[in-house]
Amino acid sequence: MRVLVVEDEQLLADAVATGLRREAMAVDVVYDGAAALERIGVNDYDVVVLDRDLPLVHGDDVCRRIVELGMPTRVLMLTASGDVSDRVEGLEIGADDYLPKPFAFTELIARVRALGRRTSVPLPPVLERAGIKLDPNRREVFRDSREIQLAPKEFAVLEVLMRSEGAVVSAEQLLEKAWDENTDPFTNVVRVTVMTLRRKLGEPAVIVTVPGSGYRI
Repeated sequence: MRVLVVEDEQLLADAVATGLRREAMAVDVVYDGAAALERIGVNDYDVVVLDRDLPLVHGDDVCRRIVELGMPTRVLMLTASGDVSDRVEGLEIGADDYLPKPFAFTELIARVRALGRRTSVPLPPVLERAGIKLDPNRREVFRDSREIQLAPKEFAVLEVLMRSEGAVVSAEQLLEKAWDENTDPFTNVVRVTVMTLRRKLGEPAVIVTVPGSGYRI
């Protein structure tokens, strides 16, 4: 899942991004509304965690722009105000969910994951394919009842492949969904991660390389 965090309190923004990355999400961070508009014009995000009171361009205007563009991106709006009228106004603008500050980080994660599931074709909570069971919420992976410990990026790559339901996923698509925008597009990190993932999943290999196209399960 790829997430954009838009928050002008830099310490909070960076803390949220770090926490989401630990949950195997690819996260970009910006600190004002103008930068947010620039990012959503370039990258495809599953979820935008959007502070309402932003400098340069207000969070409401960023949300309206996402709606105007007809993007499948879901918006979780943050605000320091817990007033009901503010929450209603934010939802009427086009936000998909609303979370007042201060918030529990576990709740933020749960809401981001819930919104992420709504950006794609509905799938069961636990993904199963080729003897692999992946639970995105519990961050658990099993193969034939054997639990497999994966690093965050390995988990993210496996989740993208599982969600593709047998379709080929290119290295570029994996890079976009599992890494943030600071990753060198010419790096071999995707190939190395897939190799490590194959080793951890064991034999017989379930991740197939499609020459010139990408990978599939």
